[in-house]
Amino acid sequence: MTAERKIRVLIAKPGLDSHDRGAKIVARALRDAGMEIIYTGLRQTPEQIVETALQEDVNVIGLSILSGAHKVLFPKIMELIKEKGMDDVLVFAGGIIPQEDIRDLKRIGIKEVFGPGTPTGTLVEFVQENAKR
Repeated sequence: MTAERKIRVLIAKPGLDSHDRGAKIVARALRDAGMEIIYTGLRQTPEQIVETALQEDVNVIGLSILSGAHKVLFPKIMELIKEKGMDDVLVFAGGIIPQEDIRDLKRIGIKEVFGPGTPTGTLVEFVQENAKR
């Protein structure tokens, strides 16, 4: 009898944001849905995030940002993910991201972008349906 591997999710706070309440709410909702959660803490560089994801062998990376630096930090993270051969890792984002930036983020490989007030059930369902195990 083999147990199915739980979905492993890294929740990351890139850049200089000092507010992580939303990231912690997402982490808790995913944990309560039976997923394994790794939380990076605040002020992580793209290199730290991708290296942690690689070391922890995650299926999913959730990026949370409020600073407006998503147009600089997210492309760097996606570039590093590709360099490390982690193309099978699902990446989603959330936070304060203008609607007009979402298309560009999806173009670089971020599967979905969630804004403030997104029900946690929506996030859980998204990860369960899209994560590769």
